[in-house]
Amino acid sequence: MRLKAVYFLLFFSLSAVVSAQDAVNQFDADGQRHGIWKKYYPNSKQLRYQGEFNHGKEVGTFKFYCEACGAQPALVKEFEAGSDRATLTYYSQNGKLISTGQMDGKQKTGTWLYYHKDGKTVMTEENYLNDLLDGPMTTFYPNGNKTETVVYKQGKKEGESRYYSPAGVEIKFFTYADDKLNGPVKYYDATGNLIVSGSYKNDAKHGLWQYFDNGKVVKEERFPKPNGQR
Repeated sequence: MRLKAVYFLLFFSLSAVVSAQDAVNQFDADGQRHGIWKKYYPNSKQLRYQGEFNHGKEVGTFKFYCEACGAQPALVKEFEAGSDRATLTYYSQNGKLISTGQMDGKQKTGTWLYYHKDGKTVMTEENYLNDLLDGPMTTFYPNGNKTETVVYKQGKKEGESRYYSPAGVEIKFFTYADDKLNGPVKYYDATGNLIVSGSYKNDAKHGLWQYFDNGKVVKEERFPKPNGQR
């Protein structure tokens, strides 16, 4: 009697496994993907992606793989319940973090972070609205100090931009309007001393430009120069 019970349990377990396998890559009555889906590269045991659909809509966590990824996903996509938003995280083949951010449908939104090769130190921080850069974009040296900060509005440079040396000293200051240099600019040496001061109008030098040495003006120019002078 006990032997029959063991056989019954074994048969039931195997049937459950087969049933679970059969439940993968299914469609609902309307022909929409539903439940767990797994796809493989042609003539390969390498997964291409795996995830779950709810009547044609991606839900939960999806994992995407490259042809040489093995068990390490190249992209993990986590969908928010009840919305079109998803958090995307990209990885290298050895599992180091490359970048992470949100998509709203097919458009980037919010803050995106990109990492140096160590997978830990932030290299670039970007802000998006409707798939366009909007707000500050900051890049960083591997030591964590800022490389530059540039402000965007609807995909165009707008306002103040600052650039830094690896030691954290500001070396350039630009002003943009409508994606063009418009307004004051300043250049500094490696120790932060002002060496050039001027301004631009629609990407062209404009007005008074001054050149400094040890804090003193040593040269002045005005733009545009008359009669085609250089």
